[in-house]
Amino acid sequence: MSTSDAYRIAVEAVAEFIPAQSSPDEDHFVFAYHITIRNTGTVAARLVSRHWIITDGTGKVQEVHGQGVIGEQPVIEPGEVFRYSSGSVLETAVGTMHGSYQMEARDGHRFEAEIPPFMLAMPRVLH
Repeated sequence: MSTSDAYRIAVEAVAEFIPAQSSPDEDHFVFAYHITIRNTGTVAARLVSRHWIITDGTGKVQEVHGQGVIGEQPVIEPGEVFRYSSGSVLETAVGTMHGSYQMEARDGHRFEAEIPPFMLAMPRVLH
């Protein structure tokens, strides 16, 4: 087994539009996203920080850096899953998010876990 097999994190994201908190007439679109982080490696790892790149429908990019997620820096054991939900506000009905989590393995090794791109879209906007 290679050392890279020890440090493996799989990230899945599902987004949903929140109509009750959105005001499309005022270019205010609220989305929730639900993240599943699975440690597919062989070493426990702590989620230290996050880096998000959020792009709206006009191409405007916001970058968000922060410690942990939802006020936590969870330790995810091999084979375990950590789930959380958060949100994002856009000025357009469509956008994308992607980024990475900075992880620290129990043995002190630091590595990044990629957050693959996912779509934020108000229903019936994309065809």
